[in-house]
Amino acid sequence: MNQVSTRELVKQKDYLELLSQQFPTISRAASEVINLKAILNLPKGTEHFLTDLHGEHEAFNHVMKNGSGVIKRKINEVLGKTLSQADINELASLIYYPEEKLQLMKEKEGQLDDWYEITIYRLIIVCRDAASKYTRSKVRKALPPDFAYIIEELITENEERFNKKEYYNKIIRTIVELYRAEDFIINIAGAIQRLTVDHLHIIGDVYDRGPGPHYIMDTLMRHHSVDIQWGNHDIVWMGAGAGDRACIANVVRISLRYANMDILEEAYGINILPLATFAMTAYKDDDCKQFKPKTNPSEAVSDYDIALLSKMHKAITMIQFKLEHQIVLSHPEYEMEDRLLLDKINYEDHTIRIGGKTYALNISMFPTVDLKEPWKLTEEEQSLMDKLRYSFLRSEKLQRHIRFLFAKGSMYLKYNSNLLFHASLPMNEDGTFKTICLNGSEICGKPLLDKMEQWAREAYFGRESKKTSTDFLWYLWCHQDSPLFGKDKMATFERYLIDDKTTHKEHYTPYFTLVNDEKTAMKILEEFGIDPTKGHIINGHVPVKTGKGESPIKANGKLLVIDGGFAKAYQSETGIAGYTLIYNSFGLQLVSHEPFESVEKSVIDGIDIRSTLSVVEKVVDRKLISDTDIGERIQQQIYYLEMLLSAYHKGVIKEKI
Repeated sequence: MNQVSTRELVKQKDYLELLSQQFPTISRAASEVINLKAILNLPKGTEHFLTDLHGEHEAFNHVMKNGSGVIKRKINEVLGKTLSQADINELASLIYYPEEKLQLMKEKEGQLDDWYEITIYRLIIVCRDAASKYTRSKVRKALPPDFAYIIEELITENEERFNKKEYYNKIIRTIVELYRAEDFIINIAGAIQRLTVDHLHIIGDVYDRGPGPHYIMDTLMRHHSVDIQWGNHDIVWMGAGAGDRACIANVVRISLRYANMDILEEAYGINILPLATFAMTAYKDDDCKQFKPKTNPSEAVSDYDIALLSKMHKAITMIQFKLEHQIVLSHPEYEMEDRLLLDKINYEDHTIRIGGKTYALNISMFPTVDLKEPWKLTEEEQSLMDKLRYSFLRSEKLQRHIRFLFAKGSMYLKYNSNLLFHASLPMNEDGTFKTICLNGSEICGKPLLDKMEQWAREAYFGRESKKTSTDFLWYLWCHQDSPLFGKDKMATFERYLIDDKTTHKEHYTPYFTLVNDEKTAMKILEEFGIDPTKGHIINGHVPVKTGKGESPIKANGKLLVIDGGFAKAYQSETGIAGYTLIYNSFGLQLVSHEPFESVEKSVIDGIDIRSTLSVVEKVVDRKLISDTDIGERIQQQIYYLEMLLSAYHKGVIKEKI
């Protein structure tokens, strides 16, 4: 026990008096110290890292349910010698989708009592293994309330122990006899899923082109332990939730580009009718063929709907270009004059002058553009944006999701000697940290990200104040100095209006080249107060071309880029369908996933996502809780509890008997 002088105890007396309310006796305080010191010697919990989900909710949910393949590996470890591969697949499928699997079994089989008993027995064995490295108290908290006592009894007893064998079997038999087997299976399957992933890291970009980011957000809000590092596709939705018009135009445009209106209308209740009405009037004589949405080949979309979506798409795109032009004009400190393009168009010959070169435009109709001030919204466009803004600000579900992103999210995170951020860090070509001048500040490195996070929060939570502008959230979406973006420009304008693809090229900022050097990666870790010999930088944002031989492990293992292509649009480029980085007590493991077929295939045929595991870094000594950030906090708790014990023993504090 720490030896503390009486003088120090008296100095800390006020705090120790407060602590004594929770631990009123020597016995209670000593018991807690014993408990905490024991916990320090347990293996560290398993962390899972995922990034760039881009709305692919079915693949994400399956990876969450199968623990990135960990659950099936556990089944193989504990039951592999007694079960066939078909039985292992069936049991795994049951754990992932218990309700659907049970319904299927009832349709296929008449009498299920024997199957229930055998299945419960197997599930208990798997659950026992998943719970084995946690304290009984932590496991108890993870168990479903209705069955917590029963599951705890079953997973802590050995079914082979002679004195309790019949007791153990009788519990299982009674569960079946009382028609509680289905509920029990559903609940223990959920417990296995929860115990497999102790903590979840999402390294940005929940949102974008996929159909179900709102489903992913619902899943994350139910998760017991999660953090999020904002991506640029998240921040633009956060800006839209703050009522920033340019951000609103961007998220509506992206939804229209991929014919994904359900996220706006059904998920978040955004009223898109005013946009449809405006587009049909303003662009009635324009076929808007350059704005034809990218539709899913498996979904039939009528020619009428395509025509309407195309007009809506062009309408909101032109509004976006105008709003962004206005932001650049009103914020000269952003130094984005190269993005002032509407006034570079020759509206008579349909060309544009960029960088000293003239390019042909692929559209000729600009019915809403004022030739003298092309960045001005028409009265109808202004009215439309007011209505859209009202819908975004009044969407209860959207605001709930955005507040969750602020509550659980950040620009970066230091966690167990790892540095997590979505994209990049502003740097100069010579490897120094780039100084950014914004809001009267000149800052770089870690202080820059801290300040940007503060400004982002102020933009959302202080949006009712006239002194606060939401435009900074748009800046984080697309500025080259945004750590969430990190390209010299966002060439949306060029990709839409110019066929010459040389104008579409977006160049990454120096970080993306420099960080591949181990010394630079270690310098960044030091900047954030992380031991560079132990730590790693973990990023997403840039899809890794695994199919072309590119490795996600860079800078001699100091940098891990784990964007493997959850988004279907990137899978032809990456050659896989996503990565999961797993950090358990044995080290770092990288799991690459093949494309997910469907929930139906998993339930009916037992088909899982095929995942390949590779070891990134294996530790010599198994990592314990004492080696983690939680361990540091526990050590601090122990320090003060031992100080309290000294205060009791020396009579500085009285026991509360």
